[in-house]
Amino acid sequence: MEAGTRKDNRKQIFVVDDHPIVRRGFAMLINQENDLTVCGEAEDVQPAFEGILARKPDLVILDISLKSGSGIDLIKSLKDHLPYLPILVVSMHDEFLYGERAIRAGAKGYVMKQEADEVVVGAIRHVLNGGIYLSEQIKEKMLLAMSNRGRPTQESPIERLSDRELEVFRLLGMGRGTRQIAEEINVSIKTVESYRARIKEKMSIDNATELLQQAVLWVQHEQSH
Repeated sequence: MEAGTRKDNRKQIFVVDDHPIVRRGFAMLINQENDLTVCGEAEDVQPAFEGILARKPDLVILDISLKSGSGIDLIKSLKDHLPYLPILVVSMHDEFLYGERAIRAGAKGYVMKQEADEVVVGAIRHVLNGGIYLSEQIKEKMLLAMSNRGRPTQESPIERLSDRELEVFRLLGMGRGTRQIAEEINVSIKTVESYRARIKEKMSIDNATELLQQAVLWVQHEQSH
């Protein structure tokens, strides 16, 4: 896709999603707006990172799960290099699990993919104007978490996982082996084994078989929503 031009004053948006049809959908939605245009797209972490650094868009839209990497990791990398770049996550993944993580990583908003087009466009404009876009339910959850600091919470075992542990859990559920996960998230096999051990401990899982079963069930649940 050709980079948009600056001379027409339209806000430049870079789209990162591992599904070509979704990227096309975003392009159609965004380019029909008089003040917005898609300036580039990518399906994975590295080409997205390189494209965004080269084009320096006004806003990035990205998904949580990419072709061979994590949108959360991409957010963190982008914030290291372009700290003021607004990032809006648009994902099918449960906002109750990923919304707060995305904001902590540096995103300025989180929208579920099943939302109406006008909600997505509204979120884009809100973030471009310097705001943070979250659903009312997520705002309430985050405010409750802040007000309950230091008190016991009713969080689910999976919410106790770190961003990296959650990514490993997701990849296990997608059928990846330890070596594949190590290559995908660019760490050693020993490090992946360490993540697996911590996941089992945090989720009170006894063995590798149960870990795999829980991961597969969770991914299936995620994909059915």
